[in-house]
Amino acid sequence: MITTFEQIFETLRSKPKKRLVAAWAVDDHTINAARLAIEAGIVEATLVGDEKLIRQVCEHEKIDPSIFKIVAIDDEITAVSAAVDIINAGEGDILMKGLCSTDKYMRAILNKERGLLPAKAVLSHVTVLSNPQYHKLLIMGDIAVIPAPDLGQKVAITNYVVKTAHAMGIAKPKVALIAATEQMMPGMPACVDAAIISKMADRGQISGCLVDGPLALDVALSVEAAAVKKLVSSVAGDADCLVFPNIESANVFYKVNSQLCIGAKQAAIVAGAKAPCVLSSRADSIETKLNSIALAALTAK
Repeated sequence: MITTFEQIFETLRSKPKKRLVAAWAVDDHTINAARLAIEAGIVEATLVGDEKLIRQVCEHEKIDPSIFKIVAIDDEITAVSAAVDIINAGEGDILMKGLCSTDKYMRAILNKERGLLPAKAVLSHVTVLSNPQYHKLLIMGDIAVIPAPDLGQKVAITNYVVKTAHAMGIAKPKVALIAATEQMMPGMPACVDAAIISKMADRGQISGCLVDGPLALDVALSVEAAAVKKLVSSVAGDADCLVFPNIESANVFYKVNSQLCIGAKQAAIVAGAKAPCVLSSRADSIETKLNSIALAALTAK
């Protein structure tokens, strides 16, 4: 069972390298993250973008550009589409967002003719978080793709976090369906959806995991909080996965950790496409982008 980001890298070093394709990779964070992933021995990397800008960054950062395969395209939208084409051609295992905006990146992934979306698939954002105050990694969704998931989309999000947990060696991940309270409040849609999904898991409609909800965040993560509230749960206090009711709550939780919690580490990918797609913020650190590459490599086929 993987409990730290360091263990993800250790696991990947024992496996064949994955092929990373970075779309509009013209910024220092993307290029440095790709370099570090190469040096860690977990990927081979193709940079798609303006070759002049790529070489300028490499010169400034003292990186040997020959460690990359460079596909020279000097237009941002064309470069992103070309990166998706490389994945579709079977010449890459992981797509990564470079300096391009999220909407352009997602538009290329969702393109009906040239994109990476399988028929009837739901794309979702999966984040892995390490916080020194919690005893293991947390896997959560969806902080960036689905604004207000309906019941079916929440089921898809649940399955994606479970699949990610399985890739991390967690045989029976504990999934907490987050709401404002652990009480069943019929007037609160997050509680109703959580109760339905929990019962679906009980009946085997969602497999390979333990699911409970609604759960407030404190009882999902704290044994003490669950004891004080006299909550009996197979998940409370020891959750591996958090499924949030909407993008606002998930995004705020993520950014509280990234901005205010010293020592917190993150990784983020889009699941549900033909290949895992690294989707971190353009403002995210090189370390977060590197961790995201590692998470994508771990979940790639």
